[in-house]
Amino acid sequence: MHPIVTKELTKKFGAFIATNAITFEVKEGEIFGFLGANGAGKTTAMRMLCGLLKPSSGEAKVAGFDVYTQADKVKQNIGYMSQRFSLYEDLKVKENIRFYGGIYGLSNNTIKEKTKQLLQKLQMEAEADQLVSALPLGWKQKLAFSVAILHDPSIVFLDEPTGGVDPVTRRQFWDLIYEAAGRGVTVFVTTHYMDEAEYCDRISIMVDGRIQALDTPRQLKAQFQADSMDDVFLKLARGK
Repeated sequence: MHPIVTKELTKKFGAFIATNAITFEVKEGEIFGFLGANGAGKTTAMRMLCGLLKPSSGEAKVAGFDVYTQADKVKQNIGYMSQRFSLYEDLKVKENIRFYGGIYGLSNNTIKEKTKQLLQKLQMEAEADQLVSALPLGWKQKLAFSVAILHDPSIVFLDEPTGGVDPVTRRQFWDLIYEAAGRGVTVFVTTHYMDEAEYCDRISIMVDGRIQALDTPRQLKAQFQADSMDDVFLKLARGK
């Protein structure tokens, strides 16, 4: 069973079609990149897959659960990280971990153990009692990702997680993604950084609500006779 399966998944807002009949599958442990310019329909599609937005038509199953009838089950079995809102800035680092552990239904003992492990892994023991607002952006992003998979979900959705982060920190963040995928976690990531497309096992590229290309970075570059994913994206955007 594939962790994510969609068929003709569509979302309309009045006469506007934000996501237009998209069909794809994501394999277990795969890093699946969901690319497209702002307004292409990426976030709308992700919100449907996370059980946060009801589709207008089509089908989708996430972690084996139907997004129409089992949205709560979907939410329990996934992790989610948004560029815009993931951590509470006015809580301390360890308070954020404890808060999300509680939301995910972890026991107090499990939360204590996982907090200790997480702080050691991120080398943030000294920052445990700092407010999140005082952390550098890169540290916030790494902490947010670690918190998103605190409850060991089978799938994690990352919505432009590295926006505004410097290149070195972005690379470190991707090391965390590789590590999670190596443990069998399926990673579904949206990004508008074309260099990050190269880090994914497979990528889809959305243009105006439709998936216009879907394959490995190597195959797409060969198909479009392009030197980089940037070139692939430009050719698709120009309709060539």
